[in-house]
Amino acid sequence: HVQLVESGGGSVPAGGSLRLSCSASGFTYRQYAMAWFRQAPGQEREGVAGIAASGGGATYSNSVKGRFTISRDNAKNTLYLQMNSLKPEDTAVYYCAAVRLYFGLDPTRYSHWGQGTQVTVS
Repeated sequence: HVQLVESGGGSVPAGGSLRLSCSASGFTYRQYAMAWFRQAPGQEREGVAGIAASGGGATYSNSVKGRFTISRDNAKNTLYLQMNSLKPEDTAVYYCAAVRLYFGLDPTRYSHWGQGTQVTVS
């Protein structure tokens, strides 16, 4: 069955860095676009960064552009999010998600979701 498992979250001071990973199984990973979303308490789920199935294209929300980098390793079925210059407003649960035949940050288009990993920036 489809599984997406995030790891790498934690607590960091403002200005710090974290690298999130998402391990995928149960589907043909290289055929799926992937993305990272986040959700803070009381707020809607927000698209952070997306990457095409081939890894040839990426898109970012304005709030993280220039600070976060999304990447993928199709040989390892793994998605990454390198987060630099973290700010307190980046505090949220971060989710990875997968979708076929779509590239973007609309969460309603994504069919598979992980359980999330907490990122806290103080």
